[in-house]
Amino acid sequence: MQALAAHDADPDRHPRSLTVHYLAPGREGPAEISVRTERAGRTVHFVTARLHQGERLLATAHAAFALLNTDTPSFADRTFPNYPRPDAVGTPADLHVGIPMRDRYHYRVVTGAPWEGPGSRAETGGWIRLREPRPYDPALIVALADAWHPAVFARLDERMGVPTVDLTVHLRSIRALQSLQPDDWVAVRFRTTVATEGFLEEDGELWTPDGTLVAHSRQLALIVSP
Repeated sequence: MQALAAHDADPDRHPRSLTVHYLAPGREGPAEISVRTERAGRTVHFVTARLHQGERLLATAHAAFALLNTDTPSFADRTFPNYPRPDAVGTPADLHVGIPMRDRYHYRVVTGAPWEGPGSRAETGGWIRLREPRPYDPALIVALADAWHPAVFARLDERMGVPTVDLTVHLRSIRALQSLQPDDWVAVRFRTTVATEGFLEEDGELWTPDGTLVAHSRQLALIVSP
């Protein structure tokens, strides 16, 4: 997202959609991102990116950047989960599940802790923020959309891997994103409703503390048995 935004540097255009396909796992070390504009329309710019490590193509991305328009109809039927405030929720004992990336975040799990199953629903949620606060931007929101443990872990009592095949994040409120302060918590809720033939989907919602939907996500993941 940072590379795409730097390429499409018009301050009046904001990222609205990002889809990433994960082709191969990366290794710790340098990588290169190449970016190109596919179409620059009057309202929307379409930009693509490719992530390489040497000769290996790791990921491809498609993004849309658009002008902010406040003169269209506006409504939101999705409801804020009304979680207890973060300071009223205990710190989880272990959410890392062997993934060092999660050391970068603070978590307050309200519902759907991993491996408490078997449960009746694959749903999880709570509050999340960076351990080392910095100003919120689209790249951070996209990162938060994939930093929580998978919802399916709340339904299972057997550990397994669910590597992402593709992830799409839609930025729904630029103004809400701009209102976030560096030390604010973001409320998240993730659900999986279908797991079949070796794949599952996960839908996510990210909310500001005052209850404004800032982004939602969907990803397709592979189910890998231990």
